[in-house]
Amino acid sequence: MSYRSIFTGSALALVMCLSVVGCARGPAEAPAPALIPVTVSFPFDREVTDYADFTGRTAAVDSVEVRARVWGYLDKVHFKEGALVQKGDLLFEIDSRNYKAALAQAEGNLASAQAKLKRLDADLVRADQLIAKGALARAEYDKIVGDRGEALASLDALKAAVEQAKLDLGFTKIIAPISGRVSRALVTEGNLISSGQLGGTLLTNIVSVDPIYAYFDVDERTVQHVRKLIREGKAKSARDAEIRIGLGLATEQGHPHQGTIDFVDNQVNPKTGTLRVRGVFPNKNEVLSPGFFTRVRVPIGFPHSALLISDRAIDTDQGQKIVYVVDKDNKVSTRPILLGARHDGLRVIEDGLKKDDRVIVIGLQLVRPGITVEPTQADMPNSNSKFEEPNPKQLQSSKSE
Repeated sequence: MSYRSIFTGSALALVMCLSVVGCARGPAEAPAPALIPVTVSFPFDREVTDYADFTGRTAAVDSVEVRARVWGYLDKVHFKEGALVQKGDLLFEIDSRNYKAALAQAEGNLASAQAKLKRLDADLVRADQLIAKGALARAEYDKIVGDRGEALASLDALKAAVEQAKLDLGFTKIIAPISGRVSRALVTEGNLISSGQLGGTLLTNIVSVDPIYAYFDVDERTVQHVRKLIREGKAKSARDAEIRIGLGLATEQGHPHQGTIDFVDNQVNPKTGTLRVRGVFPNKNEVLSPGFFTRVRVPIGFPHSALLISDRAIDTDQGQKIVYVVDKDNKVSTRPILLGARHDGLRVIEDGLKKDDRVIVIGLQLVRPGITVEPTQADMPNSNSKFEEPNPKQLQSSKSE
């Protein structure tokens, strides 16, 4: 046997041994993929009241233009511009000398007529005695009676003239017709003030401050929805019951001012398709002023039970709002939902969800229907909750490991 044959045989034997050893070891199994960690929460089940939000403007309950009722020169201005005034406070004084003289003249004419009437009364008494004795002609008696009647009628006219003179004199002192905040004096002392049938010179204006109105316009769709609820007995009309509403200013959070609806217009404006509504709000601290832009929140219907979840748990699939839920086997499925109003940072789900569904609130971007996940239970977060979203790269790394 040659050396080459011995070497070849040894090589074959070595290959066979390695083959036997290799066949004895089975193939290595791939490690199971790590489950994706997610955070799940149960929906809140509580009583809520639906509402609608509108924008509006505040307005004074009472607003008066202060005008002169008699003419004359303005003597004095008695108020501080922009201050609060009370009903009956003296605001302006007009030169009253002409009106004092007119009153004195009217009172003098009245006194003269009263004296004349007293004399004619005495003449009538004597005439009655003489006519009874036949010592007075009938024509003369009739003249005495007529003169006395004329004097009596003239007396009533002169009394009215005195009353008018007193009114004119009183109008020289212009007082506040309502309580509220006064504007600036539009006429300064020394100017001639005019009067007339259409109103005298505008001197200033006053607006009331407490309470205060807020006007807002309700869209036609909401009007029809509310009327449907009223017909079904699920709401009350603001014309028949006290409806509490909230109001907030542009610089305020939420709707801290509480009031009631006190007026609903009788028709929808065909130009805007809206119904004018008015609320009245207490304003003791004068936080509200006429003309402010406001946000008004109006409750719609009676309180009812509803399921609420966080907006961060809501996804969109081809225009349909959905949520991801985890079943008892920790498998993910989707649920189409119908959204309602927001309450305290949570969204009402009107349809598509049950109160015992475990809804994924953290980790939505890495799940899909049918996969198995590793859920962690937590309370349903609202818009103010601070939850840290997991890093997608870290989750992908955990999945690959």
